[in-house]
Amino acid sequence: MTDGSAHVLILGGTTQARQLAETLAQRPAFRVTTSFAGRVAHLRTPVGDVRVGGFGGPAGMAAWLREHRVSTVIDATHPFAVEISANAARAAAATGVTLFALRRPGWHAGPGDQWHGAADLADAATRLPALGRRVFLTTGRLGLAAFAGLDGLHFLVRSVEAPEPPLPRRTEVLLDRGPYTVEGETALLRAHTIDVLVTKDSGGPATAAKLTAARDLGLPVVVVRRPPPPSGVSVVPDVAGALARLGRPGPGVSRGAAGTCP
Repeated sequence: MTDGSAHVLILGGTTQARQLAETLAQRPAFRVTTSFAGRVAHLRTPVGDVRVGGFGGPAGMAAWLREHRVSTVIDATHPFAVEISANAARAAAATGVTLFALRRPGWHAGPGDQWHGAADLADAATRLPALGRRVFLTTGRLGLAAFAGLDGLHFLVRSVEAPEPPLPRRTEVLLDRGPYTVEGETALLRAHTIDVLVTKDSGGPATAAKLTAARDLGLPVVVVRRPPPPSGVSVVPDVAGALARLGRPGPGVSRGAAGTCP
């Protein structure tokens, strides 16, 4: 960097990533670049520099980190973006760049909740026939092939962009973007006579409205558990935690030699 500022690369795609970029952009000590995978056509771009598209795996990301003299990588992707998180951990270890993850805390069942934990989407699909016939599927547009064989169930699929086949034979697609309210989610569940909800444990209050609505209506919920972060990667729960982490030295993963990516 020629101006002496620390270059922070945010792997974005979440509300927290955008909030963090906006905060750092106001601090002269930092230069911020937010990277998006490019899977969503209409991005809510934050302030600061933005890049769209993959890096070409961990080796490509490592090369980009070196070329752009990145001092810190903050993985603020969706908790289920396993591949990019793994690539970031390998690239950071190869280059000696500090890495940590920004992950809002997951959800926890409360009184009245009828939650059924699932290891992944395939596991969630196996649980549905015993729980209901009309399914509100809110796991995003990717991975819906796991439910394609459930011909006896009706699916209401909500996503920001249209999902691609294969899909369940009886599928209705609702294109929408949050935030949502408990009142709106309750009305939606009633209008479509939904009797079971499927969601990923993405965490955060903005997406919890559907869980509250399901609890109030006495509906079972299949919750796909989030995968753990890559080994050795430290996690902060919010933007304040990320700012505090940036303010103190020490890597978020074990540093490796700045050579080829493993």
